[in-house]
Amino acid sequence: MPGNSQRRGAIKKSGKGNPTAGSGGRRRRSLEGKGPTPRAEERPNHKKYKMVRAEEKRQQSKPRRKAGDGGAEWVAGRNSVVELLRANVPVNGVYVAEGTERDERLREIFRLAAEQHIALLEVGRPELDRLTGGAVHQGIAAKLDAYEYAHPDDLLGRAEELGEPPLIVMLDGITDPRNLGAIVRSASGFGAHGVVIPERRAAQMTAAAWKTSAGAAARVPVARATNLTRQLKAYQEAGLMVVGLAADGDVELPALDLADGPLVVVIGSEGKGLSRLVSETCDQLVSIPMSSDLESLNAGVATGVALYAIARARV
Repeated sequence: MPGNSQRRGAIKKSGKGNPTAGSGGRRRRSLEGKGPTPRAEERPNHKKYKMVRAEEKRQQSKPRRKAGDGGAEWVAGRNSVVELLRANVPVNGVYVAEGTERDERLREIFRLAAEQHIALLEVGRPELDRLTGGAVHQGIAAKLDAYEYAHPDDLLGRAEELGEPPLIVMLDGITDPRNLGAIVRSASGFGAHGVVIPERRAAQMTAAAWKTSAGAAARVPVARATNLTRQLKAYQEAGLMVVGLAADGDVELPALDLADGPLVVVIGSEGKGLSRLVSETCDQLVSIPMSSDLESLNAGVATGVALYAIARARV
C-alpha cells in the first residue's frame, strides 16, 4: 500500500484536516469572542484615552467649595497678599511657589505671617497655578477660609448681652465689597450690634471687604437674610423700629425721634436707593440734610453720618 502511505504523508504535510498545525486555524481561534473594536476613548494606548483620563484627574483635583458658604477665597500676588497681612485679615495660610525670588515684599510677607502665626507652605508652581485658578500670583498667594455669617437673630442676642437697645444696620442692594467693609467699620465705631446683608445679588464678606473694614469685621458680626422684607417684619415683631435712609425722607436725620430706642437702619444702593418693598416696610424714611449741589452720598459715608447722629442721641 505504498500509495496510501504517500497520501497520508501528503495530507500531513499540507496541514489539511489538522487546523492546529497551520497558522490560519490558530489565527481564527485567537480572534474568537473578542467582539467589536473598543472606542478610542476606551483603548489605553490611544491618545484620546489619555486625554480623557487626564481631564478626569484634573477635575478630581480641583479645590472643593463648602456648600452654602461660597468656599475658601484665594488672593494672589505680592502686593495683594502683603496688604491682607498688614490689615490683619484672618488668613488661613500663605502658599509660596518653589524657586520664587525673594524680594522686600516677600520678606515682609514672611515676617508678618510669622508674627500672626500663619502657616507658610511651599508648593510647586503648577500646583499654585491650579489653586489660584490660573491667576497671576507672582509666586505667592493667601488662602482665606469662608466667612462665618451670623444669624439675624444673633444680633438681638448680642445687644441683650450688652444690656443695650438693639441697633442693627441692614443693607439693601449694596454690591461693592469695599462699601460693605466701610459700613462694617462705621458700625463698629458707632456701637451697632451687627450688619445684615442679603444672601444674593449683594456684596459679601470677601477679602476686599475685610481689608476695607480695617479689622472691624472681626468685632462686628455680619448676618445674611434670605428675604430682607421678611426679616424686617421679624425685627418689627421683636419690638424694633425700622428707618430707611432716602433722599426724599419724611424727616431729616437730626430730628429723628426714634434714635434712642431699638432700631434698624436700612441703607440702599447709591443708584437705586431702597427697593420698593423694603421702603414700604420701613416705619419712617429719613434724609440727610446737605447742600443742593450734591445729589447723594456714598453708601459707606451715608451710613457713617447716620450712625454718628444716632450714637449722639443715645448718649
